[in-house]
Amino acid sequence: MNYLPLVWANLWRKKARTAFTLLSVAIAFLLFGLLQGANAWLNGFASNAQANRLYVVSRISQLEPLPKAYLEQVERVPGVRSATYIGALSGTYQQRSNTVVVYAIDPTRVFDLYPEWKASDAQRRALSATRTGALVGARLMQRYGWKIGDRIPLRTSTVKQDGSTDWSFEIVGVYDAVGGSAQADRVLANYAYVDEARRFGQGRVFGFVVEIEDPARSTQVSAAIDAVFANSPDETLTQDEKEIVQGQIRQIGDIGTVVNGIVGAVLFTLLFLIGNTTMQSVRERIPELAVLKTIGFSDGTVTGLVLAESLILCILAAALGLACAAALFPVTAALGLAGASLPVRFVAFGLAIAAALAVASGLPPALRARRLYIVDALAGR
Repeated sequence: MNYLPLVWANLWRKKARTAFTLLSVAIAFLLFGLLQGANAWLNGFASNAQANRLYVVSRISQLEPLPKAYLEQVERVPGVRSATYIGALSGTYQQRSNTVVVYAIDPTRVFDLYPEWKASDAQRRALSATRTGALVGARLMQRYGWKIGDRIPLRTSTVKQDGSTDWSFEIVGVYDAVGGSAQADRVLANYAYVDEARRFGQGRVFGFVVEIEDPARSTQVSAAIDAVFANSPDETLTQDEKEIVQGQIRQIGDIGTVVNGIVGAVLFTLLFLIGNTTMQSVRERIPELAVLKTIGFSDGTVTGLVLAESLILCILAAALGLACAAALFPVTAALGLAGASLPVRFVAFGLAIAAALAVASGLPPALRARRLYIVDALAGR
């Protein structure tokens, strides 16, 4: 006998109750998918950081500039393979909410230290040859509908030689970032142009990017670089990229604990919600279950029918919630909040949790149906 139509009919006996329960469970698993996926993306972002890439910034503050002349001394430190400087200015495009970050770089060096930044050789040469040229990240190009040849007008807090705070850059190419789409939302411009055009802070940069020969010696090389500038007017703090990313994540908080706490509380609540729904459904159908036993349904079959209702409800709702989470992930990626897709392992894990919830919440009412005495049930006792 095919029991599925019977289970499905019983499940939708009270359509409003089932629909609201289904919606509650689906929303819970939508939250589960988004939180666990975002947490995995943050952990992956830290694990993808390069341990052989160091950042040298001011010991006072990351926003405090350093002399550009430090570059030569950094390059002479044993264990350093190559290095470059990076300046920056922040501006707004058309309206204050459209923030655009411009990296002032040496185009002949920066791509060697960031191999994940991909741009054609012709576009790199165009950047070097064009004083006001810029390479724009692919995400940024798409967001504002820019194209090569456009000029980007930016209003900044950096004052130019003529007293203006308006800067303009010509798009000469596009770059993309492999394995880190968040890095493809910047503008790369010539440091020489930015440094010559600004009125204040000439000859200074926000930091240095250093590639070392042996990632296992990153701590020793970092200490050696900082020792060079100890007791100078501009002392430095050097860390590898992985340490910086992990530190930034720790500033937000223990994301894993927070996510697991929220998800645990939600799933614990679902346990009672689904259990109450199933118990109420069984209570309403006690005479019918007695009839089933009367016409030959075994105790095990009746128990299985009740558990099947709980399983179908939970699995269906969880699948709906996880599907919505997967559909929302491209949106979170566009906002820079998470990766481009929900990891498959969390879909499988979510469905396994849904099955466990179904069994845990459906087992008490299923056992009650199993222990049902036909005479008492038919008599309404």
